[in-house]
Amino acid sequence: MIFGNIFGFFGFLGGLITCLFRLLKKSSRPKVIFLKGGYVCLPVGLIARLFKIPYIIHESDVVPGLANRILMKKATKVAFGMPLSDEILEQHPNYVWTGIPVGPEFRPISGSKQMSLKKAFSFNPDKPLVVITGGSQGSENLNEATRTILPELLKITSVGLVAGRKHYEDMIDLKKYEDWEEASLESNFRMWEFNTTMDELMGAADVVVSRAGATTIAELARLKKAVILVPFERLPGGHQLKNAERLQSADAVVMLKDSDMMADHTKLLEEIRHLVKSPRQRADMADRLSKEARSDAAKRLADIILEEA
Repeated sequence: MIFGNIFGFFGFLGGLITCLFRLLKKSSRPKVIFLKGGYVCLPVGLIARLFKIPYIIHESDVVPGLANRILMKKATKVAFGMPLSDEILEQHPNYVWTGIPVGPEFRPISGSKQMSLKKAFSFNPDKPLVVITGGSQGSENLNEATRTILPELLKITSVGLVAGRKHYEDMIDLKKYEDWEEASLESNFRMWEFNTTMDELMGAADVVVSRAGATTIAELARLKKAVILVPFERLPGGHQLKNAERLQSADAVVMLKDSDMMADHTKLLEEIRHLVKSPRQRADMADRLSKEARSDAAKRLADIILEEA
């Protein structure tokens, strides 16, 4: 930890020096700078202040990280991915809710399209489908919980597991549950290292179990899905936990803490089982979650940047 902090400090100094030289010439200075957040933006923002270059910040998470908290004080506009209360907007006229830009492929689909996607992934279109994903690298804890509860899950639903590039080999034993008969999936279980069409896979799902990263939440909100969030609690600042808590308070998701799941894997089974058997609750949750997204997020951000420039 100490060496990491020392390394980070010198990296920060290096960033300051680099930004200083990049922006030293007036002829090469931008009219406006867009900062997406994170510690790498801090030196850019501080040097922008020095040269009085306006900058705009986009904060995806419910609670801003340290770098953004420092930079927000002098930002021309602070765009948020999550909705803000009227009280906050009144207190901070430079705050605006834009949503989080996601690809156009993430959009609500019809029931017939969902059935078609289930077929395309070789699942039974007449059975519910639960998709479990820890992102491109995967989640060891989600994978292990899935391994424990999979036999019981398959009694009530089809299951698609995206094990992730980092953990796929550790989960290869679950391939025994993939029962194919003449290119037809008989077992209603599939596992991928990573799926390049996550919009289609999550679009096919009736329930998605996921970590609580802001962009993933925005994608699921645009898809209008019933979601169980299992936030990774040990991230600095607890951003995923706070994202999930905010949405749980709005009854837009079911939240299960990672520590609770690891203490008892069957807690995940029970949450999935309840949603699989509750189509009305799934629909209500999906409606509420969809209200947390903006389909025009990219355009709103672009308009703000161009207006300032």
